[in-house]
Amino acid sequence: MSLTNFRALGRSGLVVSPLCLGTMTFGPGDWGADEAASRGIFNAYRDAGGNFVDTADIYSGGVSEELVGKFIRETKSRDDIVLATKFGFNGSSSPLTGTAGGGGNPHAGGAGAKNIHRALDASLKRLGTDHIDLYWMHIWDGVTPVEEIVQTLGDLVRAGKIRHYAFSDTPAWVAMKAATIASERRIPGPIAMQVEYSLVARGVEAEHFSAAREAGMGVMPWSPLAGGFLTGKYKRDDTADTGRLSGANPFGDSKFTDRNWLVLDALRDVAAELACDPAQAALAWTMARPGVTSTIVGARTAAQLASNIAAASIRLNDDQMNRLNEVSKPADGFTSSLASPVIRKMVYGGHDVTGWGE
Repeated sequence: MSLTNFRALGRSGLVVSPLCLGTMTFGPGDWGADEAASRGIFNAYRDAGGNFVDTADIYSGGVSEELVGKFIRETKSRDDIVLATKFGFNGSSSPLTGTAGGGGNPHAGGAGAKNIHRALDASLKRLGTDHIDLYWMHIWDGVTPVEEIVQTLGDLVRAGKIRHYAFSDTPAWVAMKAATIASERRIPGPIAMQVEYSLVARGVEAEHFSAAREAGMGVMPWSPLAGGFLTGKYKRDDTADTGRLSGANPFGDSKFTDRNWLVLDALRDVAAELACDPAQAALAWTMARPGVTSTIVGARTAAQLASNIAAASIRLNDDQMNRLNEVSKPADGFTSSLASPVIRKMVYGGHDVTGWGE
């Protein structure tokens, strides 16, 4: 596999690289890269054949979008790049910017039609383009009716301001309802889900993966290295310097559990067999999972990105996949247990039956 082994994103004609360049690191911030470093990362990704770049209006207060737009213009690559950005978070109170103040404009966030139009116009201006290839709802606001979201985003597709839309960090039922509404009304629907997914974060398999498969949405993992935990740089007996796993970020300190250390031990063993870094083995596992279309990777340096890209050429054999699957298997909840082999045998008179798409 290489970055030019393109895959269709969900049930759509949008073809993307198996690794997507995430640009949350572009611009100022605690884990940011300055313009020169960001340009080096962007160029290294393009030189490797990658065509899928993901940003958001909230990243570095909009600077990430400005830099991405600048690099695309410099390289005259707009027609080659699948450009994705996001809306939803309010700049006055976002964990991604370290702000949590009150008094901000409530219509500068959320998924209501008023904010979607405001956010899109601002993103188009910062990116210096007249359309977005993939527009993500960054997070569900818990308020806006799904019907309004689908209608607004579908109208933007028909207007040509966006080509496709998708949902990030959204309950599975919301994404499924949106897909159903769109299908029944014969209007554009979501083509992908973006979720936290890695060897130590597999809870989304119970609902999101099934919903995505049924609705024709591709799954795009973010944080496939669990905020750096799966690089192996942390020690079980010393988690004092936890980098991105401490402070204001989406990861907290929940990765430091007894179960996760066992997963990391198994990952190290597999990486040793493959003569690669644990991070590369973790990425190879993620890319090989059923339903995963493109996996988002971020970097602060071109060297870090090169290491991630190398994972696209790594193949885990069946034994290695099975060992990692088993040690990282999430505990069965109610939903996942309903599809267990035991239940199926009870339903089908003791016979093994494989479902469509499994």
